[in-house]
Amino acid sequence: MQETDRSPKKYTPMQAKAKAENFCAFQERAQQEVRDKLYSWGLHKNDVEATISQLIEDNFLNEERFARAYARGKFKMKGWGRIKIKQGLKIKQISAPLIRIAMEEIDSQEYFATLESLIHKKESLLREADDFKRKHKLFQYAIGRGYESNLIAEVMDSRSE
Repeated sequence: MQETDRSPKKYTPMQAKAKAENFCAFQERAQQEVRDKLYSWGLHKNDVEATISQLIEDNFLNEERFARAYARGKFKMKGWGRIKIKQGLKIKQISAPLIRIAMEEIDSQEYFATLESLIHKKESLLREADDFKRKHKLFQYAIGRGYESNLIAEVMDSRSE
């Protein structure tokens, strides 16, 4: 039985730049994602930083555009709350000013409506008879989705009236 080599293929800086352009053109990327990918392709620090600079110059890489797209996508597609989105952006090493700009992508009324819908949908799936436990489970679910506790309490209070 023949054993295959599992080490990733190494690229020249020119080949890596072309691959990175395709990588960035496919979807918005954070600088750190691209940097990690370039290192995995065998490039050294100077080549990586030069490639990143070129990608920014050619507008393949834009941190603000990435942050806005990330916030919009995670909220609209996955129903994440602001807290979870901020954490995700921090993990991607996005700066605090860009995180604030990205949060502007989320409409407050739509945000509240999404939270209400999320809680309503989860409530219909719960089989808990005890009202206190039921509310606790709903609260924990919404917290896990990244919503603020004061908004969750507001939605829960409006449902019990």
